[in-house]
Amino acid sequence: MIRINQITEQVATYIDKPDLDLIQRAYVFSAQAHDGVVRRSGEPYISHPINVAYLLANMQLDEATVAAGLLHDTVEDTDTTVDEIEELFGSDVADIVDGVTKISRMDFESKAVQQAENIRKLILAMAEDIRVLMVKLADRLHNMRTLEHMKPVKQRLIAQETQDIYAPLANRLGLHRIKTELEDLCLRFLKPDVFEQLSEAVSEHRAAGEPYIDKVIALMQSMLKKNKMQGQVYGRTKHLHSIHVKMEQQGLTFDEIYDLIAFRIIVKSLKDCYAVLGLIHAEWRPVPGRFKDYISIPKTNMYQSLHSTVIGPDGERIEFQIRTEEMNQIAEYGVAAHWQYKEVGKGAKRGKTAGKRDAERYTWLKQIMDWQRELSDPREFMSSLRLEMFQDEVYVFTPNGDIKELPDGATPVDFAYAIHSEVGDICAGAKVNGRIVPLHSTLKNGDSVEVITDKNRVPSRDWLKFVKTAKARTRIKQYIRTVERERAIALGKDLLDKEGRRTGINVQKAIKDGEFIRLAEEFNCSSVDDLLTQVGFSRFTPRKVLKRLYALTHDEPLDERKLKDKEKGTEGESKKKPKADGLLISGVDNVLVRFAVCCNPLPGEPIVGYITRGRGVTVHRVDCPNVKSFEDERLLQVTWEGIEEKPYPAKVKIKCLNKPGMLGKICTMLADMDVNIDSGSFKSHVDGTSLLEFTVEVKDLDQLYSALAEVKKLKAVQEALRVS
Repeated sequence: MIRINQITEQVATYIDKPDLDLIQRAYVFSAQAHDGVVRRSGEPYISHPINVAYLLANMQLDEATVAAGLLHDTVEDTDTTVDEIEELFGSDVADIVDGVTKISRMDFESKAVQQAENIRKLILAMAEDIRVLMVKLADRLHNMRTLEHMKPVKQRLIAQETQDIYAPLANRLGLHRIKTELEDLCLRFLKPDVFEQLSEAVSEHRAAGEPYIDKVIALMQSMLKKNKMQGQVYGRTKHLHSIHVKMEQQGLTFDEIYDLIAFRIIVKSLKDCYAVLGLIHAEWRPVPGRFKDYISIPKTNMYQSLHSTVIGPDGERIEFQIRTEEMNQIAEYGVAAHWQYKEVGKGAKRGKTAGKRDAERYTWLKQIMDWQRELSDPREFMSSLRLEMFQDEVYVFTPNGDIKELPDGATPVDFAYAIHSEVGDICAGAKVNGRIVPLHSTLKNGDSVEVITDKNRVPSRDWLKFVKTAKARTRIKQYIRTVERERAIALGKDLLDKEGRRTGINVQKAIKDGEFIRLAEEFNCSSVDDLLTQVGFSRFTPRKVLKRLYALTHDEPLDERKLKDKEKGTEGESKKKPKADGLLISGVDNVLVRFAVCCNPLPGEPIVGYITRGRGVTVHRVDCPNVKSFEDERLLQVTWEGIEEKPYPAKVKIKCLNKPGMLGKICTMLADMDVNIDSGSFKSHVDGTSLLEFTVEVKDLDQLYSALAEVKKLKAVQEALRVS
C-alpha cells in the first residue's frame, strides 16, 4: 500500500517549500474519519484516498489538490461537513471536496436522473476550478483499477459511465495516460471476451515485433545523428481500446490492422519537428490522407504533434508522432503539465487563479456551460454531454478568416449554430469554398464556409438526422419541443375530455376551478400544462389521470362500474411502478414491452426504453448505436428487476480452425453449459479457418460470457465473441 511519506516526498520534488503539514493533517483526518471501514477488497478504506492523492502528486498538482484527494470521500461517506473541512483545511480544499462530493442525499425519481445531476454538478464545479475534475478523475481511475471486487452488474454500470463520461473528459483535459488506462479498463469489464483475446493477440504481436521496433528506432537514431539533430525515439504498440474501436469501425480482424506500432520522436525545437518529418518522408513513402498537423492547429486540449503514417522498412505501415519535449509533456499530462505554483497577487489563493485560467482555455467547457443551462431534463443533458465529449475535431474558416472548431462530420448547420444560435435558427443554405452545397454536407479541414440566412426560415426536424454538435441539436430540439408541446397540450385536453365524458367528469370545469393544479402536483408535474403535455405524449393515460382526479375531489376511489367502456381485468392503482417481462419501467402505465433485435439486451447489462408509436416500449442496450438517433423525450428509465427465468437471444461469432468435429465439439460444449443454439450458419475460408455465427439462448449476460470463455479454451478456437 502507498504510504503518506511517498506522497509528501513526491510533492517536494516539484514545489519549493511545500506546505507538507497540510497534506499530513489531511491524511490523519481522513484515516480517523474512515477508521474501521474496509473496501470490498478487504483493504482498509484509507487505501483508496491514499492512492488518489498519490495519483494527484504524480500529476504534480498543488498541495490543496493533494489534500483534497485525501479528503474527497469524507463529506459523502462520513458525518464530516464541508464547513468542517473549510475550518480545518481552508476554503480552497473545501471547495474542491464539495465539488467532487455527489448529491447523494437528495431524492431523485431515478438513478439515471441522480447520475445526470451529479455530472451536472461536477461540470459546474470544474468550470469554477478545474482541479475538481482532476481529483474526480484520479478517484475514478483507482476505483476502476479495483473494480474486480464489485458485482458483475455493478462493474458494467460503472464501466459504462466511465466510458461515456470520464474517459472523454480526461481526453478533453489532455490527460492521455489516464484516458487510455480508463478506456482499456472499460473494455475489460464491458467486453471481457474482446479484452482477453486482444490482450493475447497484442502480447504475441509485441513479442514478435520487438526486433522490428528496435530496427526502426536504430534507423531513426542514425538518421538524426547523420543530420546533426538531437532527439529521442520510442516505439510502442497502440492500446487495446483504440485497436478495438478501429476493428469495429472498419470491420477488420486483428490480423488486418497494419499500423499497430507507433513511434514517437521527441526533438528540441519546433523547427526540428518539421525537419524530422521531411527526413521521414524522404526515406519512406507516406500513406495518402494519413498526415495531420496538430502543431499549427492544436486540438482543444492543447495537444500538439505531427502525425504521419508511412510505408516503413519491410513494407510495414507505421505511424510517427513528432513533437518537442514541452509538447510531449502536455500530450501526456494535459492541463497538469503547465500547472503554475505561485502566489498571484497579494492575498490570492494558491493555485486557484491558475485553475480558473486553465478552465478558460477550454472553449468546449464554456459551450457545455452555455447549453446545459437550456436543458432542464437531466437525461437530455447526459445525452448531449456524451455527444459533445466523443467527437474528434475539424477546423473550418469563416469568410473573415476566423477559425471555427467543429466535431468531425459537422455540417453547415453546425457551423451556423457555432456562429450564433439565431444564425442557426434561420439557416437556409450554405456556400463551402464558394460553392453552394446541401445543408447535410460534411465539412473538411480547411473549408471556408458562408451561411445563407432567411428570416422566414425555422429549424427543421430533419436537421437532427445529420447535425453533430450538442449546441445545434439542443437548439433544434428546443424549437421542436415548443411546437410539439403546444400540440401535446391540445391533444392531452382532447383525450381527457373524451375520457371525462365516459366517466362523467367535467374536465374543462375541473381545469377552470383549479383542481388540476393539485392534480399536477400529485403527478410531480411543474404545471397544469406540463401534466397535459405528459398525457398528450402518452406518458400518462387519461384514465389514470381522471381516476386520481376523482379520488382527490371525492375523497374516495372512482367506482369502476361507472365506466361505460368496461375492460376486463382492470385493477386499482398500484403503488408500485409498472412491471413487464422482468423489467421496471419509470413514468408510464403498464405497457407492451419488447426487446430490440438490433442489440438483443440481456439481463444484467445497462438498458434504456424507447416509446414506439403503437408498439409500446422497445428495450435497447444503452450502447446500442441506434439509441443515438432516438428522440430524447421518448426515452425511458428501464431497469431489470425480478428477472423472469426465460431464455434471452444473443448473437455470437466463433472463429476456429477448420478441423473435423469442431462444430460438434462447440455445440456439445454449449449444450453442457445449458446454452441452447436457436439458429446458426458457418462458412469456411481459404486460410483453413471457419466462421461460425449462432443465435443462442441464455438466461443472462454472465452465462453468455462464461460460455464464450469456455469455448475460447479450445486450442482450435481463435475468437469467440458476442456481436450486435
